[in-house]
Amino acid sequence: MEFFAEKRREVMVHIEKFMLEKMNEYLKPIDTIWQPSDFLPDASRDTFFSEIKELQESAQGLSYDLVAVLIGDTITEEALPSYESWLAMVQGVSDDEQGGWMKWNRQWTSEENRHGDLLNKYLYLSGRVNMRMMEISTQYLIADGFDIGTGHDPYRNFIYTSFQELATNISHRRVASQAKKDGDALLSKMCGVIASDEARHAKAYKYFIGKIFEVDPNEAMLAFEDMMRKKIVMPAHFLREVGLKIGQTFGHFTDAAQRLGIYTAIDYVDILKELIEDWKITNVTDLNETGEKARDYIMNLPDRLLRVAERMKNPMLEYKFTWID
Repeated sequence: MEFFAEKRREVMVHIEKFMLEKMNEYLKPIDTIWQPSDFLPDASRDTFFSEIKELQESAQGLSYDLVAVLIGDTITEEALPSYESWLAMVQGVSDDEQGGWMKWNRQWTSEENRHGDLLNKYLYLSGRVNMRMMEISTQYLIADGFDIGTGHDPYRNFIYTSFQELATNISHRRVASQAKKDGDALLSKMCGVIASDEARHAKAYKYFIGKIFEVDPNEAMLAFEDMMRKKIVMPAHFLREVGLKIGQTFGHFTDAAQRLGIYTAIDYVDILKELIEDWKITNVTDLNETGEKARDYIMNLPDRLLRVAERMKNPMLEYKFTWID
């Protein structure tokens, strides 16, 4: 195990220079990137209360399920302290506090931090949400921990982030589309810019894994297989409300997303197909017998998952979230 850990650190050192070269492409300058205040009513203006009234009138047109999904997405974004500390524990990231990977971690976190700030303030102003119940769920999600089956392995962690950034891009983009249909142009614009951030971050993590496949293809393939066998769990899979056990609310949240078509089992398969294509899995060389078997599993998985997804019935069970008044 010590050998593999040391080899991974060497790989992280190797690809760090490529990451630093691309950092300004995948992360935007702080002085010019959008901030939450660019979209929200300005309390210093005389029009503040009229802007809030307009915001609340638009928010009234949002469906119950869409509000539930938006709250779940917001709680997920606001659990950022868990994600930053998790990434800092990855092998090769925190070896040097002032090194490139910790620089990436901090700047990636700073961009992600804007997402929760924006959505939280929107929900607070909307008048649709029991903020105390939502805040309790956020605190629970941070306090309950963050177990996604990756350990401290950079390969598994970057495979996970590649998948998750693509998934959050889909979710926010679809919420934006549905909000527009429901007549809330402001929320649509907000979720649209968040989705763009997630797409850019996905490109970064996919690039990192692509570089890992170049220098350590067999171990990268085994890590990819392992993550797909375990199934990629959502960051909010521990989501719960007052009086419920860990994870009990998550199923209701995903049911609402599935009913609206915000994020579905088909999307999970499509993301897997995209990663297989982007990482050119069929063309990876220098695999041993175990690596070839891992590749075979990965290549056959989309069709297997698609058959399961197509048999799944759309969840009809309605649930009353404590978050929504």
